[in-house]
Amino acid sequence: MERSARPRRSLRALLAPATDNWLSRGYLAAVTASIGFFLYAVHLSPDPGFAAIWPMITTAPFGMAALLLAAPLPGAEWLSSVVFTVGAAAAGLVNATLLGLLVRRLGTPQPRPAAH
Repeated sequence: MERSARPRRSLRALLAPATDNWLSRGYLAAVTASIGFFLYAVHLSPDPGFAAIWPMITTAPFGMAALLLAAPLPGAEWLSSVVFTVGAAAAGLVNATLLGLLVRRLGTPQPRPAAH
């Protein structure tokens, strides 16, 4: 059991900056809303238009890769929306983690040497 617990702890430690501050949480909420709007527009709306633009903008620059990976496959067009959704969610997690690391770095005062 120790082997299975180790990757879980390391993944949790890796993604901790994505959820341990309000800025990253707010960003993840915006990503979730944009992906939710995309899924609504593609599957329930009569005219989806440019629905993919919102998740792509909120998860840029890594969200661009999700759009490139989601090229329509002949005979499996439904798969492209799944790939795009998963890719945008992963890009949002990467961005939120990087944002959380930046918040940690800027929020922690550096120790100064004592003056003699």
